[in-house]
Amino acid sequence: MRDYRGLADEVAADIRAGRLRPGERLPTQRRFARHHGIAVSTAARVYQELTRRGLVVGEVGRGTYVRAAGERPEPALAEPGSARVDLELNIALPPGVPDSLTELRGGFERLLRTDVLAGALRPTGTAGTAVSRSAAAAVLARAGWEPDPDTVAFAGNGRQAIAAAVSALVDVGGRLGVEALTYPVVKGIAARLGVTLVPLPVDEHGLVPEAVREARPDAVYVQPTLHNPLGVTMPEWRRQELAQVLNDFGINAVEDTIYAFLRDEVPLSAYAPERTVLVDSLSKRFSPGLTLGFLVASEGLAGRVASALRSGGWTAPGFTLVAATHWIEDGTVFAVQQRKRLDAAHKSQIVRSGLDGFVLRGDPAAYHCWWELPQPWRADTFVAAAARRGIAVSPSGAFAVGAAHAPSAVRLAFAGPDVSTLESAVEVLARLARGTPEDARAD
Repeated sequence: MRDYRGLADEVAADIRAGRLRPGERLPTQRRFARHHGIAVSTAARVYQELTRRGLVVGEVGRGTYVRAAGERPEPALAEPGSARVDLELNIALPPGVPDSLTELRGGFERLLRTDVLAGALRPTGTAGTAVSRSAAAAVLARAGWEPDPDTVAFAGNGRQAIAAAVSALVDVGGRLGVEALTYPVVKGIAARLGVTLVPLPVDEHGLVPEAVREARPDAVYVQPTLHNPLGVTMPEWRRQELAQVLNDFGINAVEDTIYAFLRDEVPLSAYAPERTVLVDSLSKRFSPGLTLGFLVASEGLAGRVASALRSGGWTAPGFTLVAATHWIEDGTVFAVQQRKRLDAAHKSQIVRSGLDGFVLRGDPAAYHCWWELPQPWRADTFVAAAARRGIAVSPSGAFAVGAAHAPSAVRLAFAGPDVSTLESAVEVLARLARGTPEDARAD
């Protein structure tokens, strides 16, 4: 029996030599198996290996293609790029930056007072101070729900909060259930923690509870509000169904509410408080350069969370904790958050108007949407064509978990560009999508 890695090497050599060109479709796995005299299961492993190497991309209902764009660095979507218009990362600076800086200046001046600075420079534990916990509970409150301040812990940022929560709930070699399309950084976190990701199906209401029941992972990572990348928000009844599964089978959950400040929804944690670690941060709601991570965990999980924060080196710096607490207490964070809600709704309307007639998914309150591309476009060819026009967008493959085929779609993230730039970029993308890949290469 031929080794699948050797066959993958042969296909890779054809790609490097140009015998298989970017965008060219590979034969079906059954045809590949028949041609090489191997089992279909072996052919599947060849294609999985090529996907792992970043040489091909699979799209649901269309097949497997040689990548039209180069392999992306790991972790995906984690660093600002060099494109003139970045619709890849949701870097949500406070709208009206000069006014925001004026608001922040008073906070910085207060931090330089001798008594405040002395406190800010002292070591801080995972639980911060009583004052900082109360401030955090206030900023995390929504739709009539507010966490007990004593259940709050702090990390340096949201990614660290996620890493600590996953580390606390899943042992090395354990299984973490995630939506089949998920936040890419979670894939990198899981790999570094030695955790296996189990892709779980989603529908128009979010993660399917029955899939969690059947898979029985050690824990799940879920985004109930303004899911990234799909923009889906779970209705209350779905949250209750998922909470019931968590409670019935003793499965813990990491609830990522990073975008939840844009909508008032009761969190999953309210329905399964003993089984859920809620994570959030100030990066989206306030500023990516002045961030702080939050974790809300019940008494039964708090010790494990605190231990993970300490062992991972993910505790929050004292200076940041004091600064953030002040800006929450004086109302600055809430004022910026409200402006971002208006900004997100306005930019979302611009995108939807500019792409009228195309299939878009997502919530009008979100800073991102999911664009199902028209035929004959595929995600990687569209991303490459957009990049040649100075616009960065995210292909569906960046969010796909495991070897599962990604849909022919891209995510548009529009927190960063100003309104004029966004309007122009959407006009370019719409014109591009109405043509063909051949038209785009001829331009």
